[in-house]
Amino acid sequence: MATSNVIIGAKPVVANDVEDAVREQEQDGENEHVRSEINSSVIPNMMHVKPRNPDDKPINIIRRYQKEGRPVFVAGPMVRYSKLPFRKLVRDYKCDIVYSPMILAREFVRNENARLSDFTTNNSDRPLIVQVGVNNVTDLLRFVEMVQPYVDGIGINCGCPIKEQVREGIGAALMSNRQLVSEMVYEVKKRWGDDICIETKIRVHDDINETIDFVKSVEKAGVDFITVHGRTKNTRSSQPANFDKIRIVKENVSVPVIANGDCFSLKDAYEIRELTKCDGIMAVRGVLNNPAMFAGYEKCPWGAIEKFWDYATAYGLPFRLVQHHLSCMMEGLIERKTLIGLNECNDLIGLLEWFDQRYDLKRPGEEGFGTSVSVPIREDRSKMANL
Repeated sequence: MATSNVIIGAKPVVANDVEDAVREQEQDGENEHVRSEINSSVIPNMMHVKPRNPDDKPINIIRRYQKEGRPVFVAGPMVRYSKLPFRKLVRDYKCDIVYSPMILAREFVRNENARLSDFTTNNSDRPLIVQVGVNNVTDLLRFVEMVQPYVDGIGINCGCPIKEQVREGIGAALMSNRQLVSEMVYEVKKRWGDDICIETKIRVHDDINETIDFVKSVEKAGVDFITVHGRTKNTRSSQPANFDKIRIVKENVSVPVIANGDCFSLKDAYEIRELTKCDGIMAVRGVLNNPAMFAGYEKCPWGAIEKFWDYATAYGLPFRLVQHHLSCMMEGLIERKTLIGLNECNDLIGLLEWFDQRYDLKRPGEEGFGTSVSVPIREDRSKMANL
């Protein structure tokens, strides 16, 4: 059962997605002087989070598994969806390192509401890398100062291709500004050294030599490891990732490299490892649909759905996010017409009733909670004709 002593910034609310947040930044324009100045690096209600354990540093975990001869398994950042309940769930199924959703540094360091809603963690949420969208050194240093006591690593987003991000000079826009990214990495390491692990998540260029120049530059600046998505910023997700380019990146740097793209099963993870020789494998869409994929499950086990219900209600998660997670996990387990009914629920109580009417959804403390693999359809289906 999930513990109740969750340490959070505030009452959970739906975080703005990337496009909305960037639009807010545009509306703000140059009126930053009207915002209140930050007078403390302490995030409200975070004072009781215990100091981070050096053993939880991502670079130490990567090195540990290097010695064991297996890749490190990573659940990557997802806007809205890689929040605390989901992070807790994937940790139950052999995810070694987990990311937060991307947080916009500009909003976070200037806006208390952003700090209260965008960052949520507790003492069991380890190891945790918080991903940041940022386009200047000043905002990054202020951001790191605020979050570094509560996280195990900082990831700079250099790969997201969303147009609003690129227009603001963040995400994939940084792929054409390796000098700035290197400066950001250097300044963080100069100030915090080994106390904070820093990563850059990139995409590949059309010309792989540009990518090689980029990764060598950030390596020289002191980056701890690099995650490489095997697509360019213009490549659609329906097109296959280019693992050859990821392998070339791995061959040209000495820091660990994590491969990202097209990983939907444990088998995929090991095949990608073989193709790229990388030190770890990151999954994003794969773990959204099957949080247990790194534990070897081909489809989401029913026990994971029961656990997610527990974590989402214990830690707090907005209804629409709960609904989306459950819809993704149930896809492939039930018929499409049945899944439509799940997506038509309008509140948490209605969604829970929908599950209870159809399936044997166990609660914490009940025998077998969180252990079933197949979908346990209720034996008494006499009411179903009227549903």
